Amino acid sequence: MRYPSAWLRGVSLGESIASELRLQIINGSIKPGEVISENRIASDFGTSRSPVREALKALSIEGLIRLERMGAVVLGLSQTDVQELYDVRFIIESFVQDRLAQANQAPLIGKLNQIIDRMELAVKHGDPEDFAFQDITFHETIIEAARHKRVLHLWTSIRQIVITVLLITTDEIFSQGEEKLLDVIEKHRAIVRGLETHDPAVIGQVVRNYFADSRQTLETSLPS
Repeated sequence: MRYPSAWLRGVSLGESIASELRLQIINGSIKPGEVISENRIASDFGTSRSPVREALKALSIEGLIRLERMGAVVLGLSQTDVQELYDVRFIIESFVQDRLAQANQAPLIGKLNQIIDRMELAVKHGDPEDFAFQDITFHETIIEAARHKRVLHLWTSIRQIVITVLLITTDEIFSQGEEKLLDVIEKHRAIVRGLETHDPAVIGQVVRNYFADSRQTLETSLPS
């Protein structure tokens, strides 16, 4: 599995290297305890050490590696780490959807339905990368609609790991066939229906149901 090149348009070389290394660490291609050197990464990517240092700094901040002289030791992403990330996602989405309950949601609902339509097209064309991209766009659209600067900052701090995990789990879901994919789409439609009720209790239950299902998918999709 390679990080989708379409997702890297407009990013720095350091960010591009970080994205590829992040994917390899999370999918288990690079194992915990492995030592990765600046020189080897620079050689692999055909670049100088400067963007490699940028990449390693980003991965260190995310807790995926521990920086050492001229390189790093891989810490990896444990099941506990992933569960904690999804705890944070649940907290964020519970808050923002509750915040949106009394807002004028017509523009947001329209955007979300368009994204779901694109998810269905991705299924039709057998495109897991676009399906994953639309999935993350769906949730990000809700978070941005809440217009809460600090919550958005919190989301941004975990965004890259969440995107990478979603890419891996989506690839696994595609291997299970169309019925499973349509089930995922229906869960997104349930979120839209919840928002349309303007009822915080209904919205809260929908969010709880969504993330309970997401946890089950995580347990079977990521390397242990």
